[in-house]
Amino acid sequence: MVDLEQKALQIRQATLDLIYKQGAGHLGSDLSCTDILVALYYAVMNIDAANPEASERDRYIQSKGHAAEVYWTILADKGFFPKEELDTFSQYGSRLIGHPNNKVGGVEMNTGSLGHGLAIATGIALAAKMDSKSYHTYVLMGDGELAEGSVWEAAMAAPHYQLHNLTAIIDRNGLQISGASEQVMAVEPLADKWEAFGWHVIEVDGNNVNELVRVLHQEPVPAKPTMIIANTIKGKGIHAAENNPAWHHYVPNEGEYLAATKDLQTGGERNE
Repeated sequence: MVDLEQKALQIRQATLDLIYKQGAGHLGSDLSCTDILVALYYAVMNIDAANPEASERDRYIQSKGHAAEVYWTILADKGFFPKEELDTFSQYGSRLIGHPNNKVGGVEMNTGSLGHGLAIATGIALAAKMDSKSYHTYVLMGDGELAEGSVWEAAMAAPHYQLHNLTAIIDRNGLQISGASEQVMAVEPLADKWEAFGWHVIEVDGNNVNELVRVLHQEPVPAKPTMIIANTIKGKGIHAAENNPAWHHYVPNEGEYLAATKDLQTGGERNE
């Protein structure tokens, strides 16, 4: 059985290594959603790297596509492609670009133009319902992309079609590249909005991987899609990055990399 907390630390370190080595990446965004992806890929979703096109596989859409580095790291760790291919990230001709690319096994849809993922996931979940398929669809969004109007069109559609086979997760880290999300475009009261649209809403500590698994394993509410508001810390696990919008898209220098590695090796706990 996988120790999920240790796996999350390993994935954070591997993601940091990837960005430092390749010189590109959205490190702050990667770190805030690491626990969410670890919960989904190591404890919740029905997926198999040996059979990535299985008809009854669960579907995952990463709407916050700029957090691609942690996604690539996990897909490689799960065996969807060789780990050695990570060395090609962000290089000319590589499949591993700065956003999800469905030329890679395990990736259902190209994403990165923010605001589209929930609509895509809604369509996939509706198709499953129409075809009497048992798979579940998951989608991860950033809180900054909630300013996109297409999100709210999908927010209406999913309850209308009673898509109990759809779970959306918002990485609610409160920051985007231009600052605090609430200052850029306020969305609170967030839970009330989704409930008003007809969603079953759950709020959770999005950096507590075991709590995430517990919530994700709950039985769906009949005739309602589920919205999980995962309250996270941007840059989680690296002291210099935590709650620092400057690390949204950031490559650490050597000193910062070594300090960040030390943070992760000590479990992200601060020693005052």
